[in-house]
Amino acid sequence: MHLGLSTPILKALQAEGYETPTPIQVKAIPLVLAARDVLGIAQTGTGKTAAFALPIIQRLATDRRPALRKGCRVLVLSPTRELATQIAQSFRTYGRNLDLTVAVVFGGVGHRPQIQAMARGVDVLVAAPGRLLDHLAERSINLAATEILVLDEADRMLDLGFLPPIRRIVSQMSARRQNLFFSATMPPEIGKLAAEMLRDPARVSVSPTTLTVDKVTQRVIHVESRNKRALLVELLADKSMSRTLVFTRTKRGADRVADHLVAAGVSVAAIHSNKSQSQREQALAAFRASRIRALVATDIAARGIDIDLVTHVVNYELPDVPESYVHRIGRTARAGAEGIAISLCDLDEREQLRDIERLTRQSIPAEDRRGTVRHLPDARQPDGRPAPKATDESSGPSGGRQQRSARGPHWHREKRGDFTGHGARSGPPRHRATRADGKQRARRG
Repeated sequence: MHLGLSTPILKALQAEGYETPTPIQVKAIPLVLAARDVLGIAQTGTGKTAAFALPIIQRLATDRRPALRKGCRVLVLSPTRELATQIAQSFRTYGRNLDLTVAVVFGGVGHRPQIQAMARGVDVLVAAPGRLLDHLAERSINLAATEILVLDEADRMLDLGFLPPIRRIVSQMSARRQNLFFSATMPPEIGKLAAEMLRDPARVSVSPTTLTVDKVTQRVIHVESRNKRALLVELLADKSMSRTLVFTRTKRGADRVADHLVAAGVSVAAIHSNKSQSQREQALAAFRASRIRALVATDIAARGIDIDLVTHVVNYELPDVPESYVHRIGRTARAGAEGIAISLCDLDEREQLRDIERLTRQSIPAEDRRGTVRHLPDARQPDGRPAPKATDESSGPSGGRQQRSARGPHWHREKRGDFTGHGARSGPPRHRATRADGKQRARRG
């Protein structure tokens, strides 16, 4: 199935071992080629980067023209450096036979190389909103002639407080442009932004009946905060946890957990926004090459980590925003593999857990160390009074898989004859963060 893509693009896909398009690609590619605005709802790991990159490359190749000086023909906005780098690499890979020019702009590195890369203009610019606004203020980038705008991971942009910067960026673009808008979830604020940006959009959705990723076994272990680090070491004694992502809420928390694991003899690295770009790249390279068994990350830093064969995701701390749970556990069970997501939940995180279960429309099993399945008590008793809190909530690491609806065919990579797809806290109860707190959390992560 070529979906109207040209021979040079198909050859690039063949070289990468891709055989069959994913459902989001089947639906979105013809619409993008037809110059329609598209609102795409698809969870992580469904192949949505190729769903917009492939038809964009096709359009650029069909209508060759130089970009405006300091400008770009296509702008892709991404919430984080890692995702921006990944998207740019996808454009380079798929367009390798078409002499495509691609630049990446994000913080944490010097301005000068980015200014030089944009001096003559490029076909595709992939940018994080904050650094892009800096360049626009310095007049080192001009978006007046940009033909296509892609907003990727829109719900994550909302969580990080990027909606005002996005509106400022869009205000500097021509109204005569194509808009492609992708999000894993559609909270009201994102729906409002889509209504502002998109013109008569074609809606494409491949979200399953539940939001969490196929083939992920989900578990929750109720444990006091002070015992989490010891329990994490105990869990990682299991040799099957050979490539594990551990999520914390804060940069300081990530460093503390990583230091504790190193002291316990676990090979690990931490990744967050206080790390330099080279440190982050080195940590990711070590994780990909299995030189370390665990990578401790904040939500922001982990965005865009696309690594096959992540065996486990451990939510050392539950996220403030329930949608982040979906993104976190989507780091495992990629490329057709199975994965396990384990959440460590203390008493102060009960409300976050309930928010996650409401969002995903699933009850996540909890088990004690004897393997007995226990479920989180209801928030209130039948008489309306709050349910009493348990005094000892420790439970063991095994659990049952959530049954999921089967996915459709994927644009797969073929390996060895098989088709595989691509794709410490204690104290008083925590303040329940709202989306308005996103920018503050972004500074922490």
